[in-house]
Amino acid sequence: MNVAAVMTKAPVIPVIVVEDIAHAVPLAEALVAGGLPVLEVTLRTSAALDAIAAMKQVAGAIVGAGTVINPDQLDQALAAGSEFIVSPGLTEPLGKAAIASGVPFLPGIANAGDIMRGLDMGLTHFKFFPAMAAGGLPALKALAGPFQQCRFCPTGGIGPDNAAEWLAFDPVLCVGGSWVSPKGAPDKPEIERLARAAAKLAV
Repeated sequence: MNVAAVMTKAPVIPVIVVEDIAHAVPLAEALVAGGLPVLEVTLRTSAALDAIAAMKQVAGAIVGAGTVINPDQLDQALAAGSEFIVSPGLTEPLGKAAIASGVPFLPGIANAGDIMRGLDMGLTHFKFFPAMAAGGLPALKALAGPFQQCRFCPTGGIGPDNAAEWLAFDPVLCVGGSWVSPKGAPDKPEIERLARAAAKLAV
């Protein structure tokens, strides 16, 4: 599976913070049942790597690591079974290591220089982050003009009220958001409801 395939599985990639490993599987089950199979588990907690390994056991789940910021974290995420890697930014050491590993890689960009660095590495699919703080949809539209070969997953400040507007812009393949995976013990019926609504946002 390449990064484009990961990005087009569903219109929303849940951005997940797991603080208790016991929450991992029920959360993944609810999201997948609701139609969001691509799960980004952020490496922000001590439970994250174990959560990735646990969620991978859920039928239909495609589990990756987010907030990967260096090659050491990349190695840890791959060892846990991550099927894709998301980073908040793009550095040469991380980019080269991710490309060499062959894993689908979605690095963060916020400006033209970031995109050009990625293109120099052969990358064309990017996370636009932090989407709202970096200028919102008008900023991404301006960036997409000179980089028409690129496709994006905006993340940061995106929720149910504005996700459809982002998804209506052709270079946007999906959006990332945490609203479908609230922190704490998972309320499976509620998370499945949120996921179903998010899965219908594609236009």
